[in-house]
Amino acid sequence: MPEPYIRTALPDDDEELGVLDRATWSHLHAVVPAPQPPYVPFFDDRHSAADTLVAELDRRIVGYLRLGFATPLAANVHVRQIQGLAVAEEARGRGVGRALIRAAVEETRRRGARRITLRVLGHNAPARKLYESEGFVVEGLLPEEFLLDGKYVDDVFMGRPV
Repeated sequence: MPEPYIRTALPDDDEELGVLDRATWSHLHAVVPAPQPPYVPFFDDRHSAADTLVAELDRRIVGYLRLGFATPLAANVHVRQIQGLAVAEEARGRGVGRALIRAAVEETRRRGARRITLRVLGHNAPARKLYESEGFVVEGLLPEEFLLDGKYVDDVFMGRPV
């Protein structure tokens, strides 16, 4: 089984990443409503191609991870945050998510940050297990922070040093 190839996104990846993002949308990980046409571009003022890692298998994009700043404060520039991670259904179980997380930790270190954080929904057990296996620990919990499909869901804050 080939290893996923991880690279920085290119502006030309916008459409393909948008399709992947819509195909993987689920309340398992999303707090926003399902995307509806007309679709907005994948890259925007908050999420650039330079801050997005993509995973390829067989020269096809099968996953992405968005990195951003945890806050806009100068006192917090040493922290990066994973602000989105998605893997195509057909590529799950092939190490794509793990490879993206490892690449994000390396990229965060390369950019001079000291920590990397993320927020994950409490009911997303597969993601939480993956993050924990890569050294992330729960640093905070907001009980019943979101109401999704009629159910209250916790927001779990996780982090680790790089």
